Amino acid sequence: MFSYRHAFHAGSHADILKHLTLVHLVEYLQEKPVALTIVDTHAGAGIYSLEDGFAAVSKEAEGGIFRLLKFRDAGNLIPDSVQKYLDCIEAENITGQLKTYPGSPFILARLLRPQDRLKLFELHPKEIDILRHNIGNLPQVKQIDIYADNSFSRLKGLLPPPSRRGLVLIDPSYEDKQDYRHLEDAIQASLERFANGCYAIWYPILSRRESAALPDRMKKICAAHNRSWLHTELRIENAPGERRLQASGMFIINPPWTLEQHLTEALPTLTKALGIGGGAQFLLKSFEA
Repeated sequence: MFSYRHAFHAGSHADILKHLTLVHLVEYLQEKPVALTIVDTHAGAGIYSLEDGFAAVSKEAEGGIFRLLKFRDAGNLIPDSVQKYLDCIEAENITGQLKTYPGSPFILARLLRPQDRLKLFELHPKEIDILRHNIGNLPQVKQIDIYADNSFSRLKGLLPPPSRRGLVLIDPSYEDKQDYRHLEDAIQASLERFANGCYAIWYPILSRRESAALPDRMKKICAAHNRSWLHTELRIENAPGERRLQASGMFIINPPWTLEQHLTEALPTLTKALGIGGGAQFLLKSFEA
């Protein structure tokens, strides 16, 4: 149950899609001065070294953030939608030296305004201690709550937030097949309590029935609650024999109207920068209720 560690995948193509989308969601929701509550259901350690530890073993950042930066630094045009994400990553590093990769807790923490709050969940017995230590070093620490608890069961109790303006990031490992069912139950319960919230769901694209069915199941839930949605996927390779993750997706419930244009600009650049062997492609669909 506790074999998954976020550090193995730090800076991967999946992180790029997730965090690029996340940055835009936060910026849009902060256009109004009212307080924003953000929930990260599977926080991990918060920030990761790319020079040692799990990230150095997996080397997934080489095909992700390092590849994207090399593409940009070679003089290729990078749209603002991608550069804003890169600014968040480079802000955690000395100029020209990418040694650490911020996970969603650090990216979100750095984006907080004084009136905003961030709530982080992590169940891994080792990750939670590292997360608390890392967050404790941030100037925004007093705006952040950390829970060593099951986010799927606790999420509905946090909704709706006092300001009724909220963003929920849900990105479990999906190593346990039950995560798909828990996710579905959590979304159903959350929409019943906070129908207007923005929910950002990340998922890996695997040769598993539950993975393939997830987008359609989310669409059915949205239809039952009359909610708008946006669905995007990014594939960097199409090699059937390769065991590494080659594609992932994001499903956004109640997306801002600006997100589709944001991804329309970003995804062609990502496929060109990160694609391997001509197998890169992306998907972008939306529905307005």
